[in-house]
Amino acid sequence: MKRHAPQSATAGIFILLFALLLTLPAFAQGFNLKAPFAVQPAFLTSVGQSADTEMVKVLLNRAKISFTIDGTAKAGGIPAAAKTLVLAIGGSSKGLGAAGIAAEDELARVKALIADARKKGLKVIGVHVGGEARRGELSDKFIQLAVPLCDYVVIVAEGNKDGLFAKLCGTKIPLDSVDKIALAGVPLAAAFLK
Repeated sequence: MKRHAPQSATAGIFILLFALLLTLPAFAQGFNLKAPFAVQPAFLTSVGQSADTEMVKVLLNRAKISFTIDGTAKAGGIPAAAKTLVLAIGGSSKGLGAAGIAAEDELARVKALIADARKKGLKVIGVHVGGEARRGELSDKFIQLAVPLCDYVVIVAEGNKDGLFAKLCGTKIPLDSVDKIALAGVPLAAAFLK
């Protein structure tokens, strides 16, 4: 006598397997960062005053990374407890205007902030989630300043159609690219030691 799994159990297994297949691309993709290196807590700031800082904040929360945030932090403003500086890279003329900051002043602030982080021994992770919409003359200034100063960079692939990030990272800075903003949290979380 053959026994058959109840139909509801078979359906449940099918649904579980289907759900696992949906998440497979995020985990099956090989990332260029081979091992975690960043330490919590992190300190998140903006590079260009775009709303992308809020998206990176969501990614860090979902990844359960401990962090504080100050979008306009200056050198000397990094919390003493911070071990990793996370840069939300993307320029916004509207965001700069709302913050009352000229692009040149933002560039100087970011350069000094990263220098301060390095002096304190912090690791630096750059995140560009704005895709193609967060590219152009203004954003590219911030990208060209920040990316070469990072230890690791995570981007949404659409923002690298011209290869700028790959060129700036070269072979010295691991660069990981994902198809969607929501997937950027996977390599970002993997960068942090547990």
